[in-house]
Amino acid sequence: MKVLIIPEDFRKDQYMLKPIITAMMNFIGKSNAKVMVCQDPLLGGVSEALKWENIESIIKQYPMVNLFLLCVDRDGKEGRKLSLEKIENQAAKILGERQFLVAESAWQEIEVWVLAGHQDLPNDYNWQEIRQEVNPKEAFFLPYAQQRNLLDAPGEGRKPLAEEAARRYDRIRKLCPEDIVNLETKINNWIENK
Repeated sequence: MKVLIIPEDFRKDQYMLKPIITAMMNFIGKSNAKVMVCQDPLLGGVSEALKWENIESIIKQYPMVNLFLLCVDRDGKEGRKLSLEKIENQAAKILGERQFLVAESAWQEIEVWVLAGHQDLPNDYNWQEIRQEVNPKEAFFLPYAQQRNLLDAPGEGRKPLAEEAARRYDRIRKLCPEDIVNLETKINNWIENK
């Protein structure tokens, strides 16, 4: 199975999404899945990632892909889920029988999935506050990466921290049921019904 993650901006998101989605595929029994991150085109932001014409163009550019995963930040926008469902419905009309597109928004940013995989967060970090914070990257992730002396590592620490987090995927899914488990369930349902 070929999986293509479509991030809103791959330049930093690739370092987090590839290990976490790979861990998810392993968890659901698809350890042979080839997980790739879309780097052509560079969407460059959530507004471009939510334009159907851009997603349609990517689907046509990668006909060999079975599973497309559009992963964006929620950024505190409750209506984002509706926009993503619209894209899923539009994609279903043009995808082949052995293809599927799932779209999900991380609450509130993908960096939260990385934080969820770590058990050594600072004592003053409250998990409910992290989940509700609209800017968790600035408020929690970057200070944590700085504390770990990883800001000079690829993606300002995203690569090593996400690789560590992915090894505790069960913890990520336990702490992020609204988005990670939702994404996982949609993929599982598609696999079981195809």
